[in-house]
Amino acid sequence: MTSDSRSLDPRWPVIVAVGQVEQRTTDPAAALSPAGLMAEAARTAQADSGSDRLLAAVDTVAVIRILSWKYRDPGAAVAAALGIEPRRTIVTDDGGNYPQMLLNRACREITAGTSDVVMIGGAETWRTRTAVRKAGGSLDWERQDDSAEPTESVTNHQDLWHPGEVARQLMMPIQFYPLFENALRAERGWDLEEHRDRIARLWSGFSEVASRNPHAWIQRSYTPTEIRDATPENRMVGYPYTKLMNANNAVEQGAAFIVCSVGTARDLGVPSDRWVFPWAGTDAHEHWWVSHRWSLAEAPAIRLAGRRALDLAGTGVDDLAHVDVYSCFPSAVQIAAGEIGLGTDRPLTVTGGLSFAGGPWNNYVSHAISATVDRLRNDAGSMGLVTANGGFLTKHAFGVYSTTPPPTPFGYADVQDEVDALPSRELAETVDSDVTVETSTVMHDRDGAPESAVIATLLPDGRRAWGTSTDESIMKVLLTEETAGRSGHVDGQGRFDLT
Repeated sequence: MTSDSRSLDPRWPVIVAVGQVEQRTTDPAAALSPAGLMAEAARTAQADSGSDRLLAAVDTVAVIRILSWKYRDPGAAVAAALGIEPRRTIVTDDGGNYPQMLLNRACREITAGTSDVVMIGGAETWRTRTAVRKAGGSLDWERQDDSAEPTESVTNHQDLWHPGEVARQLMMPIQFYPLFENALRAERGWDLEEHRDRIARLWSGFSEVASRNPHAWIQRSYTPTEIRDATPENRMVGYPYTKLMNANNAVEQGAAFIVCSVGTARDLGVPSDRWVFPWAGTDAHEHWWVSHRWSLAEAPAIRLAGRRALDLAGTGVDDLAHVDVYSCFPSAVQIAAGEIGLGTDRPLTVTGGLSFAGGPWNNYVSHAISATVDRLRNDAGSMGLVTANGGFLTKHAFGVYSTTPPPTPFGYADVQDEVDALPSRELAETVDSDVTVETSTVMHDRDGAPESAVIATLLPDGRRAWGTSTDESIMKVLLTEETAGRSGHVDGQGRFDLT
């Protein structure tokens, strides 16, 4: 920060510390637990701040839901590992939006004076957990008794899956995101091979960023051909995505960042060159269930919330020097970039993305925020944007940042009312009807062979219906021809056939 910090409102929020850590040991006895790994990230963050009093001042520990070990109150476990006594612990539900959402909330609380020093983060040790379970062993990590309860749980308001989706066994990100991808391809008018080349080039650029990121799990670049073409090591998963186009959850990573008031940053002696200001933030979700969305090639909540965040910050896409668009799959990046007005010919990640930098389940955005803070400190006065996504392009959060203090207090908006007013579709859970193909994907088995198809279709009355098929001839057509707009039939059991 270059301006005189003494003139700033002492209640303005500022990020003063970030920490990222990786655990690459293959010895389970030497591996830290998730709480231990997040505690290590917190220690790294304190060192990053330049103040050895920062952790003791934390009043809130907010932990993004951990999947690789069971905790009733992970914030308490992290606090115990650090030897601190926060007055509040928070744990979230599943969702990659939560790190940014909690930061937006912390900024409002700090401004209002209801909180002062908030640590947000998480960690996953999925590789160790998987290896030990496969070997039939056990881990001697901390266990909490039934009395442990967080001060607050931030939860999703309902399941991410519509019952009609569950009935067709449509529940996994590796199914939904290829459906979005192929819907986008049809909308843009790209042929199948041109489309595969486009997303391979996009993901190759992400891998190039990861190759220069010291915290990336995979620190190498891949050519578009290496990403695009299916091989035994890079099998097709859900067409058109090979394994390298999917989020990589087999990682051991932790990240934590700390936001506090300007006044407390001064009191703790955090040098102002460590300060990064959140200028604005927004939150929103799409029509909750995928089945109810008007178009599977669009995400209007991203358009409304993402552009509102930029408006609140008084900036535009051309002013953004550093951007991290949530990148679990290529469709998430392309759709979000299009809705916000970002070109895919510019860098859209500061980490390398979830395929290469690492996808530690719900906590990726803690790494994205930490990396953005580092970028902004090294490019003083520039602007940065972080986008966060949870579910199936379901829940979104946005943050705009700079080392320069904002001209006005932290700006925030929840644009949910605007999203809810947009058109939606009804789901026909059981039909026996002629339909029009909207989009599809073919899922492949672990040997890379086509296994089953999922088809989103539209009825003549505009309702959506899900169809499935294991017919080899139908799967071949879906893999080799543009079928969006083709006629078909879905029967009462959900079986799809082309007509």
